[in-house]
Amino acid sequence: MKDKLSILFICNKSPWPPKEGGPIAMNNIIEGVINKGHRAKVLAINTNKYNFDPSTIPTDYKDKTKIELVYLDLGIKPIDAFFNLFSSKSYHVERFISKSFENKLVEILHQENYDIVQIETLFMSPYIEIIRNNSNAKIILRAHNIEHLIWKRVSKSTNNPIKKIYLKHLAITLENYERKIIGKYDGIAAISEKDKLFFEEQTNAPVSTISFGVDTAKYVPSNENIEEQSLFHIGSMNWIPNDEGMKWFLDNVWGDVCNIIPDIKLYLAGREMPKWLYKKESKNLRIEGEVPDALEFIKSKSISIVPLLSGSGIRIKIIESMAMGKAVISTSIGAEGINYIDGENILIADNSSETVNAIIKLYNDKELTSRIGNNARELIATNHNNEIIINKLIDFYKSLM
Repeated sequence: MKDKLSILFICNKSPWPPKEGGPIAMNNIIEGVINKGHRAKVLAINTNKYNFDPSTIPTDYKDKTKIELVYLDLGIKPIDAFFNLFSSKSYHVERFISKSFENKLVEILHQENYDIVQIETLFMSPYIEIIRNNSNAKIILRAHNIEHLIWKRVSKSTNNPIKKIYLKHLAITLENYERKIIGKYDGIAAISEKDKLFFEEQTNAPVSTISFGVDTAKYVPSNENIEEQSLFHIGSMNWIPNDEGMKWFLDNVWGDVCNIIPDIKLYLAGREMPKWLYKKESKNLRIEGEVPDALEFIKSKSISIVPLLSGSGIRIKIIESMAMGKAVISTSIGAEGINYIDGENILIADNSSETVNAIIKLYNDKELTSRIGNNARELIATNHNNEIIINKLIDFYKSLM
């Protein structure tokens, strides 16, 4: 068996810059396998939704990842979206099919004999057949979520009846595709134990839990320049569950909290802040938008809130906040994939009254806030150490060969 592997990563968005959940997760694995001495090559889509200038990629990153990008417009096209209502195909997946991406993939596969091709997210699955026809590599799905579950939850929580019908259609077609395509992979790297159980029901191929890992040395908590007992949320607001969750929080929780604690502050950071959110800005609510350094932002605040009503997989920003020693208040859905103990290393709040009470509890007890934050950091150091996770992933690769 080969000691050092050659791995091609097929990414639905560029892992650089690692500024939001998906790219951070992809980048941590890519850099992790490179640091272990394996060869990596990255082929990624550069999209209008996560667009950046490729010339800004650092030279050393280009050299070690051999990254290549293909631009693809993933904007919602109303006519295509409408006619998809009468189709059994998944609109989510169809948008990722590109002849130019396919051509570049074939070219790359002919340049080197890869041992592993790792497909990042379900949405790049249409390229499985192309890989089979041009390579003997084992094909792995790195599943960031159970994708259809996100849309099933979003559709259930949506009140608009027309929107609900469309979202339900998206969820059904995506679920049908997800269940069908899983069996075509040689192996599945699930991001949580819960996701692993789902995938094991769909395929006879090996499934391993490869969680999200961090280099805890890069996450250094500090008691300096912290705005004590301040609340914060960080996440891309063009992701529907974040937008939906924040609307629910501001409509059902925040007013009651401000009535009880008039001086409390909540800071919201992340890409693509919607116009409706800026209209809510006040002395208690500050909209920071995209911040230059996410970890510095997290470091400067005290209590993380994650009011997610839908989603799947694992929340990267919870892991990062915990790694920075921050106390987190989250819904059960938000904390999925993390082996937490409620009241010890996180506070779980699944309705408005529980969320109000959890905020007040931490705001009035600095010692408890500190203790939960410290316990959270220990949890991450134990369960989400990137070096351990990368070793497990490499072992999984080799078990398939």
